[in-house]
Amino acid sequence: MNKNIILHTDSNIRNTFFSVMGIGISGNSFLLLFHILKFIRGHRPRLTDLPICLLSLIHLLMLLVMAFIATDIFIYWRGWDDIICKFLVYLHRILRGFSLCTTSLLSVLQAIILSPRISRLAKFKHKSPCYISCAILMLSVLYMLISSHLLVSIIATPNLTTNDFVYVTQSCSILPLSYHMQSMLSTLLAIREVFLISLMVLSTWYMVALLYRHRKQAQHLQGTSLSPKASPEQKATQIILMLMSFFVLMTIFDSIISCSRTMVLSDSTSYYIQIFVVHMYATVSPFVFMSSEKHIVNFLRSMCDKCLSLH
Repeated sequence: MNKNIILHTDSNIRNTFFSVMGIGISGNSFLLLFHILKFIRGHRPRLTDLPICLLSLIHLLMLLVMAFIATDIFIYWRGWDDIICKFLVYLHRILRGFSLCTTSLLSVLQAIILSPRISRLAKFKHKSPCYISCAILMLSVLYMLISSHLLVSIIATPNLTTNDFVYVTQSCSILPLSYHMQSMLSTLLAIREVFLISLMVLSTWYMVALLYRHRKQAQHLQGTSLSPKASPEQKATQIILMLMSFFVLMTIFDSIISCSRTMVLSDSTSYYIQIFVVHMYATVSPFVFMSSEKHIVNFLRSMCDKCLSLH
């Protein structure tokens, strides 16, 4: 096993990591609570409210599970058995898959919402929540099946010193798979990621084209080069475009680090950077969503004003 991956000795890395996890957990909890209160108070939900609420719940659970896993990365205690290792690692991998599925389909949903009435996509506006929910369910079940090998390959790290096991935490390791099994699983995961990211790219390109065309039409009608005020739909689209770009960037960065660790690097720094990158989207996304909610922005401004007045 890679004994050189020992992160619990660096207190700065540990403190930074748990601080980032705490920020992400707080942001997703606040966003989830906001949507729950909106539903309880009877506000008419937007089509994107359900996917955003689901995404915040997924990210909240993923960060909580990762924070618990991180205690066995940064704090050496060797207290987990096979069952705990299998459950935590498999659950974390599944939640990451759910995040990818929901993010991709959220971009498709926003493209449907933004589409003009005369387009073919407009026919799906009223039925889109049902279609999106079914698609998320089917993709999630499929990914659970693809990742089921972890229930066999994840084990509690034996006391024997060997280089055959892949490091996960101080207590958990992954058994090496055969070449054919590893190739098959890697191919299936690559197909899934290419398909979902392709959906993101296509829907993003479609939304950018619609926004550009609407901007040109508005400028032509107003007879001025000044930017017209964006509608709520356009603001929501801009937020989702920002998140899609950030998600794809983090995915590419994660792939580069994974390849580097496989071929060249295998030290604690590269392992920590990969863990940090994987969870950056889950940490940042709730604050991006909250920035588009007037009620949350006004509430935070009033809280800041009160704090400043006290000082």
